[in-house]
Amino acid sequence: MEYKDYLFDSAHIYTTKLIDISNRIPDMAKQYDSRIKLATIQLSWGMFKETFDGIYQMDSKKMPDSLKIKYYELKSIAYGRLALYNTDENYNADHKAASLKALDSVVLLSKPGSYERHFYAAAYYKRLGHDAKAEAHYRALLNMDKLTQHQKAMVAHDLSHITDDNEKRNLITVSAIADIRSSTKETLAIFTLGKMLFEQGNLTDAEILIKEALSQASFYGNKLRVMEASTALNAVLAEKLIRLESGKNKLLTFLIIVLVLAICGTLIIAKKVYDRLKVVRLREAKVLEQNQHLDQMNKKLAEDAIIKEEYIGYFFSSISANISQREKLKRSMERIIKTESLKDLQNLVKSIDVKQERATLFNTFDHIFLKLFPNFITSFNKLLPEVDHVIPKKTEVLNTSLRIFALMRLGIKENQTIANILENTVSTIYTYKFRIKSKALVKGDEFDKMIMQIKFSNPDDYKYANDGSQATEEQYIQ
Repeated sequence: MEYKDYLFDSAHIYTTKLIDISNRIPDMAKQYDSRIKLATIQLSWGMFKETFDGIYQMDSKKMPDSLKIKYYELKSIAYGRLALYNTDENYNADHKAASLKALDSVVLLSKPGSYERHFYAAAYYKRLGHDAKAEAHYRALLNMDKLTQHQKAMVAHDLSHITDDNEKRNLITVSAIADIRSSTKETLAIFTLGKMLFEQGNLTDAEILIKEALSQASFYGNKLRVMEASTALNAVLAEKLIRLESGKNKLLTFLIIVLVLAICGTLIIAKKVYDRLKVVRLREAKVLEQNQHLDQMNKKLAEDAIIKEEYIGYFFSSISANISQREKLKRSMERIIKTESLKDLQNLVKSIDVKQERATLFNTFDHIFLKLFPNFITSFNKLLPEVDHVIPKKTEVLNTSLRIFALMRLGIKENQTIANILENTVSTIYTYKFRIKSKALVKGDEFDKMIMQIKFSNPDDYKYANDGSQATEEQYIQ
């Protein structure tokens, strides 16, 4: 088959004709020979299904030994390429084992000392990882006088895989030259040499060789090899473009260096000026930071002063009213003692409404707090989902939940202290806090921080009642 490694289409046509002729003779040996040749050509094209269909349709037991060698050679190569193509662990090992088994049969059937015995024994040992034994067989083949150019190409190419880099290039070159001399178009040597030169940085020669490999693959009709060569050629062309751009970049780099040197003096002067300005700016920043801190402290002091002023004024007024009530109560009790009227004593006790007085106290606290923090309820509800907003009843200014966090905003954070002020237990205060915080949009300490950030009213908005005098308890409640 002169076309087997030259032109796929012609080889396929002529091999098909051989099968037709051998079927008409009929001659079983020639039929098997033609089928083996057809399957070999199909395998070179990558037609795995058709190749294995042909292999399975042939019975090696009915073949003479000369054909068995070709049959097992085909079978070994087919399973070997299938193992390279299909890397799945479930199949790969089986394919490799089948390939090695077929290769072993080729070696056993080959005539001792023949080309086939050396070539396939070398391939067998190479598969087993015995590179030294494989190399010995390959070198024995290269020393033979009657090797064809095609055989020489295959031996040199396979030997290059197990030699060092110094000899590898020479062997692939020998293989490529032999392929050219034998007019082989289905070849790997030129393509392999091109890739090797590309890896070594010789882009010019690599481009020539890979283009030739692409041309040969296109001529032969091997689409898989065409795709592989096209990919490699694109890589070479891309690298050439990168090198061209790199040359431009080097020139640009040189010009930039010259420019940098030209402005170095300016940069040195600028750096000195910058260092001085940096010192000045650092001082200014420190002063600004201190001023901001002082401003915050002043605002906090002003806030604390107003809170203290409001609540101290209220409590002085409240204590004064309480003293007046006690004085009135004392006079009433003295009168009752003199008259010894039990009914009057009962009426006096009934007139003391502790619950109402406590409600009045909380109501007054609420009014003073909202005077200091008029946006407290709105700001507080912004921290909660809309469905969980806390809205006081129409009869309330603040409810218990709002009052707890109002005390926190004033700086009273201990649960025990809050419980004492609101006349509740510590566990009740904790429950109220937990219920609100569990619904909040922000969690944990962040919620407490947001409460403390609720804005305080402008101190300029505060006016003393009654021409500068502190407001009375009744005025707070109004």
